[in-house]
Amino acid sequence: MDIGTKKLKIAVGMSGGVDSSVAAALLQKQGHQVVGVTLKLWGGQSDSGCCSVGDVEDARFVAKKLGIDHHVWGFVDEFNSHVVDPYIKSHARNETPNPCIECNRHLKFDLMAQRALRLGFDAIATGHYARIMFDDKGRPILARSVDDKKDQSYVLSGISKDILAFCRFPLGDYNKSQVRMLAQEMNLLTADKPDSQDVCFILATGGRREFLSDKIRLNDATIVEDATDEVLGEIEGMELLTIGQRREIGISRYGQRQYVLSLNPIKKEVRIGPAERLLTNEIFFKEAHFLSESIEDNQLVYVQVSAHGKPIRSRYFNSGKIVFEKPQRKVAPGQIVAFYDDNNFSVVGSATVVDEPNLK
Repeated sequence: MDIGTKKLKIAVGMSGGVDSSVAAALLQKQGHQVVGVTLKLWGGQSDSGCCSVGDVEDARFVAKKLGIDHHVWGFVDEFNSHVVDPYIKSHARNETPNPCIECNRHLKFDLMAQRALRLGFDAIATGHYARIMFDDKGRPILARSVDDKKDQSYVLSGISKDILAFCRFPLGDYNKSQVRMLAQEMNLLTADKPDSQDVCFILATGGRREFLSDKIRLNDATIVEDATDEVLGEIEGMELLTIGQRREIGISRYGQRQYVLSLNPIKKEVRIGPAERLLTNEIFFKEAHFLSESIEDNQLVYVQVSAHGKPIRSRYFNSGKIVFEKPQRKVAPGQIVAFYDDNNFSVVGSATVVDEPNLK
């Protein structure tokens, strides 16, 4: 389908923020039949993220301003089973999960898309900063946004390749300042609304500790200096720590800041050391998922290991290993590594980082 010439019926995911508001407005301006859809995902308390009552009201107000229909689709049970429960279990295993990627994978670009298809929509759209392009065979490609600083292709790297042709990202050719300017010109309520940075089901007032302490046992652990095996103290709740973390450790050695190097839940041990001991030449992964043809063994790729991380030139191995061209900081197990082509332009796939080799 060519969105440039054919007028489509599009369900736009409206979170109540400026990006999705402008995405809906741009598609409407192009002449498409736009319907705003806000997903009701979290059934508990929320004072941050994108699931608060205020965000739903903001989305409804913007839809009214644009003169488009607005609906709320409820996926509370599915959100719990696909995002919240795995998040809790991952922390219990001393991993560092990324719930926003799982929400995109299972809710926004699976269940929402399925419902939209059943209801006769031609496409779904969101306010993500990414682009859908097509290769020389007409197959859809998930490409980076023109705005390198805002690019969100990483958090979309887990979606199904079967749904790519059904997706639209109107903001992929804009930068953030242009989007806010458009919102101001259209006099949208959300023009100056700050971006959401938090997990919607974690209260800003209580944080992860309060959320997880009601659901899993938080264990005390011994803090050990990695270089000398010297016991330096204890810490409460090792399940809240992540590889590379400095805050909350409260220890400095020889005038150097100390970072979490590893977590051993069996020994209840946290090993720490200076930043240089975080450097590694490789990471391991499991559950590789591809948005295009699978990657060849020993193929040159670029990888990204966080939403705002820099692309890293690397080699991909089918055995479940990424070898960096230059040493990089360790990546916490449970995080997502996204694979980009050798031009660092389009997403090839993604996988979950593991602590131990997953060699076949």
